Amino acid sequence: MSEACNHDCSSCGTTCGEDTRPKDLHEAPHELSDIRHVIAVVSGKGGVGKSLVTGLLSVAMSRKGMHVGIMDADITGPSIPKMFGVSGEVRGSEKGAYPVTSAGGIDIVSMNLLLDDDTDPVVWRGPIISGVVKQFWHDFIWEDVDYMFVDMPPGTGDVPLTVMQSIQLDGIIIVTSPQELVSMIVEKAVKMAEAMNVPILGLVENMSYFECPDCGKRHEIYGKSHIEEIAEEYDLDVLGRIPIQPQLAAECDAGQIETTDADYLSEAADKLLSLDK
Repeated sequence: MSEACNHDCSSCGTTCGEDTRPKDLHEAPHELSDIRHVIAVVSGKGGVGKSLVTGLLSVAMSRKGMHVGIMDADITGPSIPKMFGVSGEVRGSEKGAYPVTSAGGIDIVSMNLLLDDDTDPVVWRGPIISGVVKQFWHDFIWEDVDYMFVDMPPGTGDVPLTVMQSIQLDGIIIVTSPQELVSMIVEKAVKMAEAMNVPILGLVENMSYFECPDCGKRHEIYGKSHIEEIAEEYDLDVLGRIPIQPQLAAECDAGQIETTDADYLSEAADKLLSLDK
């Protein structure tokens, strides 16, 4: 700090240890990458279906003619490769590494594509895991990607913080389930996004109901949905409700999510397309 400092950091042309101006921590992707929009899929707790929502959104956007990429940031519990039926080694060159491309043309990077065996556990501490997520962003060459989806691990810990700080996001989509306690969990995700100045694009509710294949009646197995009340409380849009559907679950287990007839997130995809307008 200069002796002539007037303590008005906004008018200062230098930096010092007492600089109070907000710092931009966003990191640039690989110099050869071309990524137009990045959306993170988050939740305040585990087990609500973030990977399923990520997969269905990616398929919906791909069917609308967009080139889609998925960064599987759930390093210790990756499920995207199995859902899309991709395997094999990540290829690279002296310029950088390249995502693995699914049968439907979706580019994917996941820890499970870097392991010798996809059942090998990743037993790492938080800082190392966060560093790997950053490598997925700036060491991989994402070519001509219209929409990238980041499949986040649950909660508000190291990786969500790293992604929100390091990557310039167009927004997040919060995944919920019908249980009443989810209101509190959603609030945690909302408050984190607000603290990080990241827009919230809306809510998706998973496991909303089960429709009997014989009589067509809907059964709310996990209780009455509260998504409309939650959305109203936080002034958010409801982007879709996904039922419990054994056929969809079987398609994901078989690596065939790109062939599914499920179109529960078509309205969500339409909203994402409006980011280009």
